[in-house]
Amino acid sequence: MKALFRFTVIVGLIAAFGCLGYAAQLQGILLDRMCSGKIVQANDQKAAQGHTRECALMPDCEKAGYGVLTADGKFITFDAAGNQKAAQALKASKKKDNLRVQVTGDQAGDTMKVTAVKLL
Repeated sequence: MKALFRFTVIVGLIAAFGCLGYAAQLQGILLDRMCSGKIVQANDQKAAQGHTRECALMPDCEKAGYGVLTADGKFITFDAAGNQKAAQALKASKKKDNLRVQVTGDQAGDTMKVTAVKLL
């Protein structure tokens, strides 16, 4: 009976922690959510590389928020703090396009609670 109880508790803890986000460091191409739809749907890395800093900083695009398109075609969206960090990184950069980034934070599914954004 004690063994069954221990097993149940361990499985419950594993399940509970599995639902939480996990620390992650991703690399990919920074896109605004407004422009990401067609690019992500087609998994078009060339179009993603051609997406410009100027477009990403347009008011509607900045307001929509940001995310990173990974090499395997997944689009991970940022939390509010991540959106601010991405906008700051874009404004500080002189890159025109091919907005490759390294993003650090806690990932839960297709969303990331961002702690750092670095343009590469």
